[in-house]
Amino acid sequence: MRGWTTIVAAALAVASGAAAQDKPVELRFSLWVPPQHSNTVKAREWGESLSKATNGSIKVTVFPAQQLGRAFDHFDMTKDGIADVGHLSLGYEPGRLPIAAISNAPFMMTNAKGGSRALHEWYSKYAPRDMPEVKFCLAYAHDPGAIHSKRPITHPDHIKGLKVRPAHATMGQFVTLLGGTNVQASAPESREILERGVADAITFPWESMFIFGIDKAVSHHLDMPFYVATFAWIINKAKYEGMSAAQKKAVDDHCNLDWVARVADPWAEQEAAGKEKMGKTAGHTLNKPSAAEIAAWRKAAEPIRAQWDASVQKLGLDPKAVYGDLEAALKKHNSLY
Repeated sequence: MRGWTTIVAAALAVASGAAAQDKPVELRFSLWVPPQHSNTVKAREWGESLSKATNGSIKVTVFPAQQLGRAFDHFDMTKDGIADVGHLSLGYEPGRLPIAAISNAPFMMTNAKGGSRALHEWYSKYAPRDMPEVKFCLAYAHDPGAIHSKRPITHPDHIKGLKVRPAHATMGQFVTLLGGTNVQASAPESREILERGVADAITFPWESMFIFGIDKAVSHHLDMPFYVATFAWIINKAKYEGMSAAQKKAVDDHCNLDWVARVADPWAEQEAAGKEKMGKTAGHTLNKPSAAEIAAWRKAAEPIRAQWDASVQKLGLDPKAVYGDLEAALKKHNSLY
């Protein structure tokens, strides 16, 4: 027995030594949200956990608030190695990620906790087809956001003639369908365009309105779960391929449903609390649509699905099957609208 114990101890020592000998890897993790944002906090935790899992051979440095580049550029930044890990808004890449686009359609998810798990399970299957230039890590959504404006909006007809900053490309399609004009701006740029009158309204999650100071620029809020924005963490392919087998496994173990929950759940709780906070903030009005108005909103959104079907067919995929996979995942996680 003593000999067997010695053999096991020696094997563990060899394995530990091999891990310790893995070449150092420095990962620059770029985010466009502020340092205090939940996503930035979780990115730091992810990096610390990854470093611990690799005995310090992987070191992650987090760069929030667009320090390495603009929010709209994070896919190319990660693909080209300006960043090694990127916080990507799946809706900031119009036409580039046709499969992911449907996840940003209005009236898709009722909540971000189950919705994020469903999104990750679904997109893990399709991401290699949608974004082959990078390594997909994980995907998640923010809690349902709303339209925030300078005057009351409760019916889709109220969008006609308005200048709206959409959350992403899919929401931009919706604004156009309703007769509005899209004003493109990333989240960090949004308060300024509203204050300058370049935009009349914005689609945004609730607590983030306070984080980005947008609550200072609008006073009316559509009180319904209107849409979600979806996000992914992506990794530079060459950087990942250059890692040792042990390091790759550690990264893979940090790109799973467990980490989706760690990232998505606290943010979902914060955004949900933001709605209650907004309702108690002086000078702000939450406008509740009637049942007929809700039905009108959903009817107005139907062409979004038809446009997405056509784009997915161009890839040689069956849009009914792809959408069916997403719908099944959302049902499984109790988050289908």
